[in-house]
Amino acid sequence: MTTTQTSSSAATAAAPPTDLDLGVSGMTCASCVRRVEKALGRVPGVTAVSVNLATERARLTFAGRPDAKAAAEAVEAAGFQAERREFDLSVTGMTCASCAGRVEKALGRLPGVESAAVNLATERAHVVAFAGSLDSADLIAAVEKVGFGAAPVVEDGGNAEEEARADRGRRDLRHVLIAAALSLPLLAGMVGDLFGADWMLPGSVQLVLASIVQFWLGARFYRAGWNAVRAGAGNMDLLVALGTSAAWGLSLYLMLTAHDGHQPHLYFEASSVLITFVLFGKWLEARAKGQTAAAIRALMDLRPATARLRRDSVETEVPVERVRVGDHVVVRPGERVPVDGRVVEGSGGVDESMLTGESLPVDKEPGARVTGGSINGDGLLVVETTAVGTETMLAQIVRMVEGAQASKAPIQRLVDRVSAVFVPAVLAVAALTLAGWWIVGGDLEAAIVTAVSVLVIACPCALGLATPTAIMVGTGVAARHGILIKDAEALERAHALTAIAFDKTGTLTEGKPQVTDLLPADGGDGPSLLRLAAALQAGSEHPLAHALRERAKAAGMAAESVSDFRALPGRGVAGTVAGRRLQLGNARAVEEAGLQPGALAAQAEALATTGRTLSWLIEVGDAPRLLGLVAFGDTVKDSAVTAVTSLKAQGVEPVMVTGDGWGAARSVAAALGIERVFAEVLPGDKAAVVATLKGEGKIVGMVGDGINDAPALAAADVGIAMATGTDVAMHSAGVTLMRGDPRLVAGAIDVSRRTYSKIRQGLFWAFAYNVIGIPLAASGNLSPVLAGAAMALSSVSVVVNALTLRGWVPPKREDAR
Repeated sequence: MTTTQTSSSAATAAAPPTDLDLGVSGMTCASCVRRVEKALGRVPGVTAVSVNLATERARLTFAGRPDAKAAAEAVEAAGFQAERREFDLSVTGMTCASCAGRVEKALGRLPGVESAAVNLATERAHVVAFAGSLDSADLIAAVEKVGFGAAPVVEDGGNAEEEARADRGRRDLRHVLIAAALSLPLLAGMVGDLFGADWMLPGSVQLVLASIVQFWLGARFYRAGWNAVRAGAGNMDLLVALGTSAAWGLSLYLMLTAHDGHQPHLYFEASSVLITFVLFGKWLEARAKGQTAAAIRALMDLRPATARLRRDSVETEVPVERVRVGDHVVVRPGERVPVDGRVVEGSGGVDESMLTGESLPVDKEPGARVTGGSINGDGLLVVETTAVGTETMLAQIVRMVEGAQASKAPIQRLVDRVSAVFVPAVLAVAALTLAGWWIVGGDLEAAIVTAVSVLVIACPCALGLATPTAIMVGTGVAARHGILIKDAEALERAHALTAIAFDKTGTLTEGKPQVTDLLPADGGDGPSLLRLAAALQAGSEHPLAHALRERAKAAGMAAESVSDFRALPGRGVAGTVAGRRLQLGNARAVEEAGLQPGALAAQAEALATTGRTLSWLIEVGDAPRLLGLVAFGDTVKDSAVTAVTSLKAQGVEPVMVTGDGWGAARSVAAALGIERVFAEVLPGDKAAVVATLKGEGKIVGMVGDGINDAPALAAADVGIAMATGTDVAMHSAGVTLMRGDPRLVAGAIDVSRRTYSKIRQGLFWAFAYNVIGIPLAASGNLSPVLAGAAMALSSVSVVVNALTLRGWVPPKREDAR
């Protein structure tokens, strides 16, 4: 262990010192420790640094509030990694965007927190903090300090959370019914006036009924409003508490100061009915929000609770948590596959529609991979487990959808800024309304009633729900159809795409080329050419290598070994077979070897024009010589034509970017109707093509499935990866398509556009209610009762409008919008 102390000139005696713990990975020796110490010692405000090599921890003392981000940047600039940890909390008590903003601000102020995002619709907080700096208890304490409840989200704890939500729903419904029963008699006077009858209850009876509603059923508004005041902020509950208290207090004052024998007009019904409306609106809103999480619940319900384990030829039903990697699991016809694995016995069709959106069963033979949650069809399968628990594809999908629903779209940041000043602005408008009516009209009673209407109509619930609710529903329904959206930013960006760059092989084509032609050079023969080429590709996973091996296997050739194998980026591969140094590559490799195709030139040109991929086999050495030409053919996916047509109908330009030759690229592009092609692009240059398109003012999406596509996927405005490809590609992309169907690209854009449309509609209605309602209320043309009904309606309408997305299906016709 190495521990040292250093001082910084940034120390100030006036500020109380604060410690920050930071996890640092990558240190291997005392020299590394000194580099970290030196880097951290230069961070502004640091007065002392202590680095422990054994625990991989750094403790910093700041002369004031710690700057965790600056410390992490210093560590990473020194060549090490500042470790991060993610926390998810369930937050209770939030009622509007202002509440979510207070929780987010409280979490973001904690030492060691890099980022905090709070989602009002899911009632969850996602926090990224530096390892060692804090734990869940610190986060919960910060949330509780600003007046809300919090608890860690338990893995697979959805049922408990669902039951708690259901309990709250039943309790809230009881309160709504009780409030309605107590408020209806107070409305008797208003109804009687319509028929010329005097049904007004005595003032004392009105006081009792209204007080029960105001101070028992409405106590939640006082508690939440007081917590907001203590935190120096405002929220919806504060507006409701102030508005209803003013109406109740005015009624009490009028009743106590009335002349004998005269019953004044009281406003007890306004405060009671208003609370009833707000409670009813919150209950409807909670029910609707519960429906937005249906996609997550459906995914989580896919995993069976038990698995049939086979050990020593004995089958035992055990909880799925007891299954380990390598175990053999028996899946009978009609059962769900409990784990990710590889079929070792049996065959049959497996329904993977809930995971990929593909309606047709997929045939599985020994060696095929199966995914937990899919449904076995008509065959008995024995599956060797390859992933369990949180490592399964289903668990990763759930995490990705949850992450997308918890993230914030860029447009939400504008809403957050508006919400931060909204409540204080409303309070100011209400105060001006009160003063104006009182001073100009001289009627304090009318002034208070009008100000109450302003307070009530302006509750910002709908403003905070518009964006997260639409994102929850949009990402959920997309996942149901095999489109996984990593975060809200990708969802928002996708709606504006104007160009889609496709990788060719495996994306627009089947990606399973076959050997179509073997053309030996002078003095050679086809079998020898195939044997040497297949041996050279013995250790490669490239599709062309697989095609060569399959052709050699079909010809009955025994597999040969290769030594000194290496890849030649942008050219091909090289290695030694049976003592002969060989190279298999493209035309560039032939030119660099100083060779000429000779008699094969005309045949090569003819094959290239038909879209064949050409590989030349060269024997290198002191006197390089050409051994022959191998031609490969790939087939265009049936769905690719529809995908390109759909994109054009959406106003999106399809572009092909491929490392293959121009002949193959043009042939495929012509078959698909793609007009713009970039061919013979080196793996590292695909990102440059994306940059070129962006430089033309286009908003670019990149679709690919290979390792070589990862840089381009990351460089694009939206990266779209095929899940049939590599993990690297999926990790680099903002959108993952769960099956290799390019039509889902148009589907991803379509669901993005529809979701973004719902966001804009929700925000429009949220603002419209206030823009129209506040002036009406301030001018005295909106009673408190109507204001309460309109406020409740605004929240419910925004959520219900977002829920209409649940019926979305990917466009499948060529005229898809």
